[in-house]
Amino acid sequence: MSATAATLELPVAGLDHDRRPGLARLTGVELRKMVDTRAGFWLQLFNLGLMIAFVVVALILADAQDRTFQDLMWIALWPASSLLPIVGVLLISSEWSQRTSLITFALVPRRTRVLAAKLGAALILSVVMLATALAIAAVGTAVAGPSVDGTWSLPPEMLGQAVVYMTTSFIMGVAFGAMFLASAPAIVFYSLLPGGWALLSTIPALEVPARWLDNAHTLTPMADHVLSGTEWARAGTTLALWVLLPAVIGAWRVIHDEV
Repeated sequence: MSATAATLELPVAGLDHDRRPGLARLTGVELRKMVDTRAGFWLQLFNLGLMIAFVVVALILADAQDRTFQDLMWIALWPASSLLPIVGVLLISSEWSQRTSLITFALVPRRTRVLAAKLGAALILSVVMLATALAIAAVGTAVAGPSVDGTWSLPPEMLGQAVVYMTTSFIMGVAFGAMFLASAPAIVFYSLLPGGWALLSTIPALEVPARWLDNAHTLTPMADHVLSGTEWARAGTTLALWVLLPAVIGAWRVIHDEV
C-alpha cells in the first residue's frame, strides 16, 4: 500500500500548480458560449439576416448617391450595433441567471481572467461583425454600381470610427450585464437609460449637456463625417458615462459578489 501511495504521489509532486487555461483558450470558450445556446445561435442568425435586409432595402429605395460602399457599410452596421449589445448582456448575466458562475469560477478562480476573456470575445465578435458588414456592403455596391464620385471610397478615419462604434456598443452591453448580473433588468435599463436621456435632452435647459452625454448627439455623427477634436471629446464623455462607468461598477460586482 505504501509503495502504491508513493507511486501516486510522484506525479502529483511534479505538477505545476499554476497550470491553468490560457487567456486565448478562455476567450475561445466565451466565443462558443455566444453561439452554442439556442438563443445565441438564433440571435446571431437574425442579426445577419437584418444586416442583409437593411442593405437590400437601401439598394431598392435609396438614391444612387446613398448607395456607396461607405453608406452601405453603415446601413449594415445599424442592426448589428443594436442587437450585439444584447449578446453582450447575456454573455455576463447568464452566468448568474443560469447558475453557471459557480462552475466557471471553480474552474477559473481568478475572476479577472474570466472578465478579460469575455471582453476579448466581445471585441473579436465586434470585429467579425464589422468585417461581415464590409463584405455585405461590397456585394451591395457591386450590384448597385452607382456611378457617383467616391463609390468605393472608405477613408481610414471612417473605418476607425466604425471600429470604435461597434466595439463600444458591444462593450456597453457587457458592462450593463455585469452591472446588474441579471438579464431582464440589464436589457431594460440598457434600452431605457440612454433613450430616456435622449428624451430629456429635448428640454431646452438640457440642450447643452445633451451635446456631451446623449448618444444620438455624440456617436451618430461617426457615420456622417470624420469627427473633429471637439466631437471626439463629446463622444469620449458620452462613452465614459454609458460604457466606462457601468464597466467599472460591473467589474467590481463580478469580482466581489457571491456566486
